[in-house]
Amino acid sequence: MQVFHCPVCSAPLYFHNTVCSCGREVAFDPDEQCMLIEARTCGNRADIGCNWIAEGGQYCRSCSMTETVPDLREPDNLPLWTRTELAKRWMLANLARWGWFGSDDPGDRPVFRLLSERTAGGAAKVIMGHASGTITINVSEASDAVLADRQAKMGELYRTMLGHMRHEMAHFLFERLKVDDGFLTEFRDRFGDEREDYGAALKRHYADPKPADEHHITGYATAHPHEDWAETVAHLLHLVDLLDSSAVSGLALMDGPAPGYDAYAEEDTDRLISGAVALSIAVNHVNRALDLPDLYPFVLTGGIRQKLSFAHRHLRRGGAGVAQA
Repeated sequence: MQVFHCPVCSAPLYFHNTVCSCGREVAFDPDEQCMLIEARTCGNRADIGCNWIAEGGQYCRSCSMTETVPDLREPDNLPLWTRTELAKRWMLANLARWGWFGSDDPGDRPVFRLLSERTAGGAAKVIMGHASGTITINVSEASDAVLADRQAKMGELYRTMLGHMRHEMAHFLFERLKVDDGFLTEFRDRFGDEREDYGAALKRHYADPKPADEHHITGYATAHPHEDWAETVAHLLHLVDLLDSSAVSGLALMDGPAPGYDAYAEEDTDRLISGAVALSIAVNHVNRALDLPDLYPFVLTGGIRQKLSFAHRHLRRGGAGVAQA
């Protein structure tokens, strides 16, 4: 993620900021990737701190995609909704760097159902997932305590709300990309046949979970080609944003990309991945000095890199470069 600047005083602004230190209110434009002043702002600004500009109607691009919000009669859900929407905006802002869902993208946009396990009527079961263009997210996992508990119970190396957003959006992007000539043929060569019975595949996975291997970035990626794709795309987005954020922050290795490097403009997937891995190893070493977890505790084999390269090649074309169904 870039560091932005105030149009009035040039002070640095970060992605979540609504006000500059000079006192001017600011709003984010996802197409121009900059902060504006005196812009018409999202109708959710007062409730959840949304700092994006309104587009067309009352809400911004991101909030307009939200069809259902958690039950706000349960007071703990407001901060969970706030944190969940911030993760969604971050994910969408990243994809906008490649031209997804902007004014030049004529394709479909996803619909989000943001649900909580806690409602005024009692506990509710929420299953995250994607179906027919609708993405369901469990905002309860915006709680650090809930997230840490589930990560430990599931034995996962990484589990965050931003990770959920990137994973579920990957399922939606598959639906956008599959209409392109040649996409499905190459996809099936690399990931397998997505027409395999999904329900049966998940039952097998949960009955006998497999670990990550030479061709799957996580254990969950082994469950079904759709999940392999979603995990691969999520990690691609992690790595690109890691490298982009480090460059804009002035972090660089002697033989790595120089400060100011634009990871979203990089065409060479191997260079991008190698740079992100080298940086993560360096930060891992620093983290261990404070007894903190590794930044990126995953091994990227040759087979996994080929899948990352396939996803990168298609995603960086943006929505305008994808055939419409």
